[in-house]
Amino acid sequence: MAYNNQTWVNEFILLGLSNDWKTQIYLFVLFLSTYLVTMLGNFLIIHLIRLDSRLHTPMYFFLSILSIVDICYMNSSVPQMLIHFLSSRKSIPFHSCVFQLYISLGLGGTEFFLLGAMAYDRYVAVCYPLHYTVIMNGGLCMALAAACWAAGFLNSLMETIITFRLPLCQDVINHFACETLAVLRLACVDISFNKIMVTFSGFVVIMLPCSLVLFSYAQIVKAILRIRSTQGRRKAFGTCASHLTVVSLCFGATIFTYMRPQATSSAEHEKMIALFYTTVAPMLNPIIYSLRNKEVMGALRRTLERFSEET
Repeated sequence: MAYNNQTWVNEFILLGLSNDWKTQIYLFVLFLSTYLVTMLGNFLIIHLIRLDSRLHTPMYFFLSILSIVDICYMNSSVPQMLIHFLSSRKSIPFHSCVFQLYISLGLGGTEFFLLGAMAYDRYVAVCYPLHYTVIMNGGLCMALAAACWAAGFLNSLMETIITFRLPLCQDVINHFACETLAVLRLACVDISFNKIMVTFSGFVVIMLPCSLVLFSYAQIVKAILRIRSTQGRRKAFGTCASHLTVVSLCFGATIFTYMRPQATSSAEHEKMIALFYTTVAPMLNPIIYSLRNKEVMGALRRTLERFSEET
């Protein structure tokens, strides 16, 4: 292979979302608001779960881990994006780009595996309610959480290494962050192998947890249909509704983006989907779990009452 046009890259230029100054100011205000709401919502979820003993259950343990992942994931790219909205030069050092890709892929993978673990938790809760506390004991919950983190970051390490081993002919990334498909477009050589690996990575990180989710909810639906009372069915489904909503948002957006690396979708469409997953989904997760969850709302009420009594 000839690398005649290869460029030794020390930094990358990110094109971002817009070149228009006024548009960038509007975007800065919009995404700063989204960032603050996301941080507040997720920290509030973690705080409520830690303070309220009624939320010391496997379901809320996994929810607290999900909030931590969302906080870290948003901080992996959004602060940089906010700075770039106010900068004339949108650059990122090479090693920072590598680190950003590794962290964002690792956290994204961790979240998908975590959603699969949460689906298994709901499956046990609905299908084996009498044995729930025995099956979903503290040791198993910790092991599942650790496995989610390990699987996500091992997959990210593999994908990051094979991406940045490619010789690069350009240093301008048509994205607001260092993202796999955007970086691959800079390569001087054929990237067919990398596309195969992206598809394989997508299967491992997306389709395996998705299969676990589908299996769990198929069993949950069967169990709910066997419940004779309408109130019992409603209560059983209510314990899964928030998780099912989050799963639909996360898996739907990411499957559309990453399971089609050879498709003709434009870089702009990929940016919009990545933007949704990076900024909107982490903001919606605590909103969905709080507004649609009586136990979380109850914990919030009790915390506010204690705070008002102390003051």
